[in-house]
Amino acid sequence: MAKILNSVFIIFAVYMGIKQGWAMFSAKPEMIDMFDRWQFGKTGVHTMGAITMLSALLILLPASFLWGNFLMAAGILLIICFYLWHNDLKGVIVELPFFLLNLVIIYLQHPLDRS
Repeated sequence: MAKILNSVFIIFAVYMGIKQGWAMFSAKPEMIDMFDRWQFGKTGVHTMGAITMLSALLILLPASFLWGNFLMAAGILLIICFYLWHNDLKGVIVELPFFLLNLVIIYLQHPLDRS
């Protein structure tokens, strides 16, 4: 049952990572506005998007599962820190479940891992 639940969590995290990563990489106006508050240039937003999509894809493979989750959690933690820096608790509350999801996924481990 835990493997099925974690599979659902992984699929959701990968979907959200690719969706948000693509929004950053393709420089959607709302992403540019959000990162502009934190003095991120367009290149920085593109880079964050590429890293987010890469980390989402790394989660799918058992060999790179841990690295993908750590990378995605680090990106989310960076965004949480920026929200805290600007005293935006609403933004923190929105990002916190995604950060915790990565930690739960790490705890439950990859469902196809044989060890």
